[in-house]
Amino acid sequence: MFNGIIFNQGKVDKISKRKNGINLFIKSNLSLKSKDLGTSIACDGACLTLISIKNQNLEFYLSNETLNKTNLKKIKKGDSINLELPLKKGQNLSGHICQGHVDYVSKVKKIKLIDKSYLIEFLANSTQKKNLVEKASILINGVSLTIS
Repeated sequence: MFNGIIFNQGKVDKISKRKNGINLFIKSNLSLKSKDLGTSIACDGACLTLISIKNQNLEFYLSNETLNKTNLKKIKKGDSINLELPLKKGQNLSGHICQGHVDYVSKVKKIKLIDKSYLIEFLANSTQKKNLVEKASILINGVSLTIS
């Protein structure tokens, strides 16, 4: 479980293609140890399982299913990725409770600055629109937002 409040980012250091997916290596300053292997980490909002750590390089395996459902299929070496560690019992909740399961990928249609906020319009087909609810929470690249 995550809350969509981003305090950490990483950079894609390496992508190794596999028969049914990729291994993704992200350079990060997150304080993780070998005891943290198997931990779920939200990477641009997608819940991924940490499979190795070496020299602050976090490794994840992404199946073709994960690649097809997320924007991670378009990443390349050097790209920045939002990272979020899972919530801990007793941790202050901010943002929204999120699972890191991605339903759709969309494109930005328009961005408008309104006072100190941004109104971001996304393209959505009829199936996507019927699953979106005004004032509900949504994650965009792992960032918790409210649908207006």
